[in-house]
Amino acid sequence: MFSPIEIAVIARNIVCKNDRRKYYRFRPSRFYGGISTADCVGCCLRCVFCWAWKEVTRPQEHGEFYSPDKVAKRLVSIALKKKLNQLRISGNEPTIYREHLIRVLELIPKEYLFILETNGIPIGSDQSYAEELSRFPNLYVRVSLKGTCEEEFSRLTGAYPDGFQMQIDALENLMKYKVNVHPACMISFSPAENIRALKKRLKALNHAFEDFEVEELILYPSVEERLKRLKVSYVTGYRPEEIPAEQI
Repeated sequence: MFSPIEIAVIARNIVCKNDRRKYYRFRPSRFYGGISTADCVGCCLRCVFCWAWKEVTRPQEHGEFYSPDKVAKRLVSIALKKKLNQLRISGNEPTIYREHLIRVLELIPKEYLFILETNGIPIGSDQSYAEELSRFPNLYVRVSLKGTCEEEFSRLTGAYPDGFQMQIDALENLMKYKVNVHPACMISFSPAENIRALKKRLKALNHAFEDFEVEELILYPSVEERLKRLKVSYVTGYRPEEIPAEQI
């Protein structure tokens, strides 16, 4: 097991240079009803169900460095071309290089909604991060919980169990500074009683969080092969072409 904070530092030293960060593609995506997406390189977790595994585990081999200005321009260009009004950074973990992310957000025109997809670890470990994010009224943060409890988090990510509480702390920190936020959770590896327990835990933070966004396993060929190799069983999973409409 490892500390996700320590892994974040290691990843940042590889994928960040001056004000630039590595990205491996820019694209329009069907999720959220259509969104302009930048896929970054570098993460602080090792989720067994990750679809971007090679970029997560071998960041030195993938991607190119982009300045905040180029990232913002690429995202807006795709949005204009495809007539989209939402932007995001996805792929790996957008928050491990704070200064770069903040500068990207500063450069995004306020008429676009920016959806920040994050595992929450850096924000949960430092509440000043949430305070800085509160500057952006067009920002919406989606904290993706990796499992429903400490044990599942550790089993699915390889990190120490206390990383799960950092994810919960991220929700609390963001609420404290009035940042628009909601939780999502990967439940494909969770028994029903664990899901019920998480609902109760999140409701104690915010009544609206009880109805968290459901994430389920997407069985991309590389993901399915990895799960078989590691002998990791799951409860639910969908082929990419069979993802339920409510999860797109």
